[in-house]
Amino acid sequence: MIRPIKKVLVANRGEIAIRIMRSCHALGIQTVAVYSDADRRSPHVLMAGQAICIGAPPSRESYLNMDKIIKAAKDTGATAIHPGYGFLSENDQFAEAVEKAGLIFIGPSSESIRMMGNKLSAKEAAKKFNIPMVPGTDKALTDMDEALAVAKDIGYPLLIKAAAGGGGKGMRIVEKAEELTSQVERAMSEALASFGDGSVFIEKYVTSPRHIEIQVIADQHGHCLHLFERECSIQRRHQKVVEEAPSSLLTPEKREEMGQDAIKVAQSCQYAGAGTVEFLVDENNNHYFLEMNTRLQVEHPVTELITGLDLVKMQIRVAEGHPLSLSQDDLSINGHAIELRVYAEDTRNGFVPSTGTLTRYRPPAGEGIRVDDGYAEGMEIPIHYDPMISKLIVHAPTRSEAIEKMIDAITHYEIEGVATTLSFGKFAVHHEDFRSGHFDTHFVSKYLDDFYASQELPNGTLARFAAWYHEKKKSILVIPE
Repeated sequence: MIRPIKKVLVANRGEIAIRIMRSCHALGIQTVAVYSDADRRSPHVLMAGQAICIGAPPSRESYLNMDKIIKAAKDTGATAIHPGYGFLSENDQFAEAVEKAGLIFIGPSSESIRMMGNKLSAKEAAKKFNIPMVPGTDKALTDMDEALAVAKDIGYPLLIKAAAGGGGKGMRIVEKAEELTSQVERAMSEALASFGDGSVFIEKYVTSPRHIEIQVIADQHGHCLHLFERECSIQRRHQKVVEEAPSSLLTPEKREEMGQDAIKVAQSCQYAGAGTVEFLVDENNNHYFLEMNTRLQVEHPVTELITGLDLVKMQIRVAEGHPLSLSQDDLSINGHAIELRVYAEDTRNGFVPSTGTLTRYRPPAGEGIRVDDGYAEGMEIPIHYDPMISKLIVHAPTRSEAIEKMIDAITHYEIEGVATTLSFGKFAVHHEDFRSGHFDTHFVSKYLDDFYASQELPNGTLARFAAWYHEKKKSILVIPE
């Protein structure tokens, strides 16, 4: 049954809220913004046809308050809710509450979210389709004797992972047996604090992995497509910094093999909507299922640019009940796209968040340059939310041309008032390992000192010593270049 969507409430903020509204407006769909007191003058509030304040700045009092969001939808006559990413986007209870309220959740079913939201149940579902898995446990650890036995069997190094959640929380690398007990206890404690679930499991640690994810889209009629891959190996603290599509690693044959495995994972939970299946690829080009993200990804623009598709429009059409209008044979890769997440972070001080006012904000523009942002000059970067200012995305006929376009776009991106990751992004895409395609998820830790050395000011021990010396001597300290 087709359920036409006339008005969408966007249960998010910033750049992703604006991104969703653009597609809604292109489809002739009205939009409703929700906002906290901190976001009262944000661009996403001004862009929407209606806007409702749902609480104080802390997320738990606003963007994580399910009841207020659903009430706002009903009060404004919205018939559907788009969660974006982050906040409530992968909360099965929220999806279920939206469904029970008689509204359309623009995303997968609450049951699909529930199944894929727990890594152990996701592995169990995928295993039935013979999807390759990293060696390890397929259930939560119950005691240390079991952990020691499993560790002895699969060997060190190994990885302890939280069954729930993500973002690197509840994750520990263990190099030797004597570290196992303390690291399991720490992982359990962090997982419990972060996700309310202390369950952890053990996997073999892949020492030099590439992080490759496959975009899928499925309708409510059993059809599923893969929209090729994204390379997400440039990370810090398990958070992606630079993403690109396609990957320089995959052959056409490997791309299709991984794409079909991603489709099988989606089918294992009767998935409908846009989602991402994540894999690790080892040094021998073997791929292993990692997890499925049951939402739109931050890095979805690179897929849009190489396929010419609008993923948000496709999400909406699927949510209305329409079958997919494309077949796998209709899809092809056009050129190369790279995305840099521009965070308000101090790269010279361990990527800690940087708050303040955007005294100057001038994003680059031009052919093949896309900036998805949610800020304007004069706005303040609040302390309550993720510090991402924007996503800078470029598209060009070849990977080498895309790299040069990204470097040029970064050079012309003017941001003053807060520290940002622009300089690190420029360093990363300019680096020989990135240019050659020979890198893995350890890129940031491997070359961070080189980045610090490339900057005009020193970092780390030298910087701390300089500050200390200046304070002691009460004089100007000149540090040679």
